[in-house]
Amino acid sequence: MIDYDNFQKSLKHLELQFANHHSIDPTLPKLTQEAVAESVIQRFEASYDCLWKVLKRYLLEELGIPDVPNSPKPIFRLAFENDLLASPIERWLGYADARISTTHDYSGKKAKICLELMDDFIHDAAQLYQTISKKEWA
Repeated sequence: MIDYDNFQKSLKHLELQFANHHSIDPTLPKLTQEAVAESVIQRFEASYDCLWKVLKRYLLEELGIPDVPNSPKPIFRLAFENDLLASPIERWLGYADARISTTHDYSGKKAKICLELMDDFIHDAAQLYQTISKKEWA
């Protein structure tokens, strides 16, 4: 049986911190604003990593697909081929690229691009959670 708790918790933390990022007081010091943005990106990384690893287990254990690769992009392609992803595969590959690009770089253009993906990522990840766990996202 697959445990979806870490996936759910990491995505909830991302969702909450992203809402915090949207509501942050613009008069706060720039360093504080950057810290919140960096926290969103770190939570994205945690959620993303948890998501693809749970998805790998789902493909192996629930769908019985042999020889599931051990990297996100091929796993997303398999998930798409098996109708687990509601959004286009290109969007999921974009999340993978964002995850790679944020490694050790939470500032500047890469961070901005990553933050611009968060609404879609949270929505898509919550849909995937519902699909594979058979539980409502609340």
